[in-house]
Amino acid sequence: QVPLVESGGGLVQAGGSLRLSCAASGRTFSNYAMGWFRQAPGKERAFVAGISGSGAHTYSADSVKGRFTISRDNAKNTVYLQMSSLKPEDTAVYYCAAASALLPGTKASEYSYWGQGTQVTVSS
Repeated sequence: QVPLVESGGGLVQAGGSLRLSCAASGRTFSNYAMGWFRQAPGKERAFVAGISGSGAHTYSADSVKGRFTISRDNAKNTVYLQMSSLKPEDTAVYYCAAASALLPGTKASEYSYWGQGTQVTVSS
């Protein structure tokens, strides 16, 4: 089990920034690739960004490239999603997830552990 707890969501105006955090429990955090996904009302959960266990490799969805940055601090068992230039279409519940893999996948089915989600709302 890898309990995950997200924080940092909220309401922000378009063009603004937010940083999401995801804290994990356990002593083997660096063994897990981590990902951020989001789900808007009426839509499927979608990949946002992923990072390898070491932090050396990152991937982002085309829709957020250049605006969102994923990072991790293995000493703090925490993964971050820095979001800038936010748009109303970024409004969603954001979830972090952990996968027992070296590299992060882009499919939700590749991740075994999920947080409870944090709401991000971007107003126009």
